[in-house]
Amino acid sequence: MADGIDFNEETARMLERTYQTPDVLGQRSRFHQLLGLRPGDRVLDIGVGPGLLARELGETVGENGKLSGIDQSEAMLAMTRKRCADLEHADFTMADACELPYPDASFDAVVSTQVYEYVADMPRALAEAARVLVPGGRIQILDTDWDSAVWSTRHPERMRKVMDAWDDHLHDAHLPTTLAPLLEAAGFSVYLREVIPLVNPTFQKNCYSYGISAAIRGFVAGRRGVDEDEARAWREEFRSLDQAGAYFFSLNRYVFAGIKL
Repeated sequence: MADGIDFNEETARMLERTYQTPDVLGQRSRFHQLLGLRPGDRVLDIGVGPGLLARELGETVGENGKLSGIDQSEAMLAMTRKRCADLEHADFTMADACELPYPDASFDAVVSTQVYEYVADMPRALAEAARVLVPGGRIQILDTDWDSAVWSTRHPERMRKVMDAWDDHLHDAHLPTTLAPLLEAAGFSVYLREVIPLVNPTFQKNCYSYGISAAIRGFVAGRRGVDEDEARAWREEFRSLDQAGAYFFSLNRYVFAGIKL
């Protein structure tokens, strides 16, 4: 892995915009539905990001429940705290997924979306998640395998070059392929594996691929032989494809859930 993404204030604002597109709203709704939280539950969100899911979790568990969240980005935490300011049963702190600042058996559910792919020591991270769960507690994880991306292009070699450079933004670009055995080794019984596809037939601001392509362009320039002009041309092609009615993007998000034995 290279030096990864700097999750600063600018990045936080970009992610907030991208995570409010209709396609990602649908993904978050399905993830929340699969979790099946109830009023009074205690839930931990590992990697709260801009707090969109955290807000929904907090509303679901209600004032008789508990919502806790961690992140390693102060900008993300600030955004989440603002978004959840009226939830008196919510607290958020800066912490590492491998060193959760909570006692044993503190939660009924642990969730993590698009976070564990950045974690180098997954056995330790999952062991920590198991530690803070009550027996019979649930963990639910959503992560991406970027090999599942299908993106229209007339320049397949450039596409491969850019996407290979994009893999450097995280520790494991293919975490879903090994997540089930990792969960089982950490003491979970895996009961759910589901795919949530994101599909964009157009290149517009209200689509996930519009925002993430801007992030990719900014990240890959200067990496693995991708220069600024090449990165710019890579993204500009999507505009011309859209104008010609030839744009298409699809990406799979994978949900895994397990029960602590």
